[in-house]
Amino acid sequence: MEHGALVLIEIGALLLGVGLLGRLAARIGISPIPLILLAGLAFGDGGILPFAEGEEFIIVGAEIGVILLLVMLGLEYSADELVSNLRASRLAGVFDMVLNTVPGALLALWLGWGPIGAVVLAGVTWVSSSGVIAKMLGDLGRLANRETPVVLSILVIEDLAMALYLPILTATLVGLELGQGMLVVLIALACVLVILYIALRHGRLVSKLVWSKQGDVLVLSVMGVTLLVAGVAAQVGASSAVGAFLVGIAISGPVAEHASRVLMPLRDLFSTVFFLFFGLSTNPNDLWPVLVPAAILAVVTMGTKLATGYFAAWRTGIGEAGRWRAGFALMPRGEFSIVIAGLALTAGVDRAITALATAYVLITILLGPVLARIPDAPAFQRWAGKVQAARAAA
Repeated sequence: MEHGALVLIEIGALLLGVGLLGRLAARIGISPIPLILLAGLAFGDGGILPFAEGEEFIIVGAEIGVILLLVMLGLEYSADELVSNLRASRLAGVFDMVLNTVPGALLALWLGWGPIGAVVLAGVTWVSSSGVIAKMLGDLGRLANRETPVVLSILVIEDLAMALYLPILTATLVGLELGQGMLVVLIALACVLVILYIALRHGRLVSKLVWSKQGDVLVLSVMGVTLLVAGVAAQVGASSAVGAFLVGIAISGPVAEHASRVLMPLRDLFSTVFFLFFGLSTNPNDLWPVLVPAAILAVVTMGTKLATGYFAAWRTGIGEAGRWRAGFALMPRGEFSIVIAGLALTAGVDRAITALATAYVLITILLGPVLARIPDAPAFQRWAGKVQAARAAA
């Protein structure tokens, strides 16, 4: 009973503190994400007052937070919109992969981590954080913007690519033979294709399965299906985030609108736990030795993400301001980058990779939501309008 009381006290104090930070962020006009991360660092391992109880709640809550962020993102869009956006963004997806894997791979080789280290760090720098970006777009009120489907298309392409990359990386790290490695990849790919087929072709059945006029029943149904699908996807080596997003895509019409309303408080709670987890699980003392290379890598790859988003939005005919908003929105890295570094650590690869990846992710998450507000500044909008008018005149 004493342990249970301590768990409740620590979790309650953390959530209350985060709530106060959210009010502070709203008052000064910034995203609450950087403040939540800093709070996690302060109360995590190596912080000023380490969080000792409730670790299991934070770990499971963080995973649920990512899943809720992605299913809510999926609820905003239909299957037809997903397919059309993916087709329009194929070239941008290739551009994204090349532009953002190369810096990580080159740095790993320069630091002497070898080919395996290069593959690991290339994945860390490649994939933007769907969870962070989903939260950021909601905070900034951009879910209905013209460039948002372009951003989501890039995220979906990356997450689908992870369904292939993660099994290949796992097989490489543990030294599986070629046949065994291919089997792991094929199973993961088959799982994603099955979920994608159901989402695109049988979305009405999924909507009927979860529909209820009662809010509590609808929450239980949607959460049950989402966690089940995400868990199956993760179990076979695919992405739980992809599974959750596709469940959201499958649910459409009035069911999706009602589900969005009733799930929003849960999303806000568990997404906060997700960002807390990043900070709590990081020891600040491990970051100092790799801070300089991590900062250099962050600056370079935030620039390459800016170019990726701008290029993708330009190809779909979006205006100047929207192109910049798309680029800035893609900067944060997150859950996949940490997962990739964790796989490397488990396999016995140099521990410095994990420390560098953690510092890198924290830098991009801290700066990303702040920089994402630049295109909303009146001076920037006036400049973008002049550029747009000059191009139209030419």
